[in-house]
Amino acid sequence: MGIQERKERERERRRQQIMVAAKRVFSVRGYQKATMEDIAKEAELSPGTLYLYFRNKDELFSSLFIRVLQYLNIRLEYVVNDETEMSPVQKTEALRDAMYDVYEFDPLTLINMFHLQSSDILKNLSSELLTDIKALSRNSLNLMSKIFEEGIKKGVFIDRHPVAFADIVWAIFSGVVLWEESKRIIDGEKNYLKETLGIAFEIFVRGIKTDRKQ
Repeated sequence: MGIQERKERERERRRQQIMVAAKRVFSVRGYQKATMEDIAKEAELSPGTLYLYFRNKDELFSSLFIRVLQYLNIRLEYVVNDETEMSPVQKTEALRDAMYDVYEFDPLTLINMFHLQSSDILKNLSSELLTDIKALSRNSLNLMSKIFEEGIKKGVFIDRHPVAFADIVWAIFSGVVLWEESKRIIDGEKNYLKETLGIAFEIFVRGIKTDRKQ
């Protein structure tokens, strides 16, 4: 292994160390109260070292989204490219399961991502990080739309723009996640996300099928 390669590996290791510490701090203190100094202390690094890897708290916080979006894309690609000849309806069921898996993969980061997807934080990111987030988000929507495009071509789903269907699914997913999380915080209730998401998908799929009696 060359010197340059060792340096790159060490830099990536340090970057991951910072992100793991940041996730712990954000989970305890919340985004607003957490500071770069808190994260540096958790990572056992100097605050100045953090700024060598992330230019501000917004960028560090948003970098956590990349990991979740990458996992989302992996799960969606598995559904779209499945070779077991699932029907379009079965693929929507697999899509539902994939999205719930993404929630279980990192619920805190996913919830924060949904909270911030319409905020000004994304405007404060580096062009490189923003480009990565946009590319992963766009790819996930394109993968979802392929499921609906296939259903439309086979006459199973009504003839509407498949990207619109993907947008609706994303809205259902983010809305249900945020609503169930708010209920859990306020009332201390059990997490009913999986059941609620299942019902939401069932109603949605019934609405877009050409034969709604089935």
